[in-house]
Amino acid sequence: MAARLSFDAELKLLKEDLHEMARLIEVAIEKIMIAFENQDEDLAREIIQGDRIINDIEKAIEARCLSLIIKQQPVARDLRLVTTALKVVTDMERIGDHAADIAELILREKREHIYDLVKHIPEMGKASKDMVRDAVQAFTTLNVEKAREIMKQDDIVDELFDQVKLEVASILKASSDQVDQCVDILMIAKYFERIGDHVVNICEWTEFHETGSVNNIRLL
Repeated sequence: MAARLSFDAELKLLKEDLHEMARLIEVAIEKIMIAFENQDEDLAREIIQGDRIINDIEKAIEARCLSLIIKQQPVARDLRLVTTALKVVTDMERIGDHAADIAELILREKREHIYDLVKHIPEMGKASKDMVRDAVQAFTTLNVEKAREIMKQDDIVDELFDQVKLEVASILKASSDQVDQCVDILMIAKYFERIGDHVVNICEWTEFHETGSVNNIRLL
């Protein structure tokens, strides 16, 4: 019984770490949108610095997972939960990286800004932020139905990405002087699209914990 209580306590700490990592990622995405709108270089640098903290939490979570496996020797569903957390935290770390990548592009952007002409990037930012929060919540509560609903939201992000591409094409038709700027805009949108893909991965691993399958392929 004491071993079980110790394992449950460690699992609780693991989930708290995951939620903290998700919170930092949400904050980073919120800051990205402010920095993007205002070309705020100081805030962009703050986002890049913050990614180091996200990376540190990832390492701490990995260490906790490995400690649980070695010391507690979990089996069945408990083992699946810990190993799945290792997969989830990798996708979360990549989301943090993409936030920092966008911040790097904001620092590089020195030309006349076209924020007001690209209406759908702020929507992509909000959608991806909400998806990150909800996906981690679904994983820590093992809510498969919620995870499946979140996966459907990735279609919205993909549609917004298509809209950004149309907006950029319209800008280029009006003026060929903004090619470099439009490339940066497309890269920012692509990073948000990739964030959506990583959220889908998190949801798929949530489903795996309950079913033993990923993309209808039985793994366990």
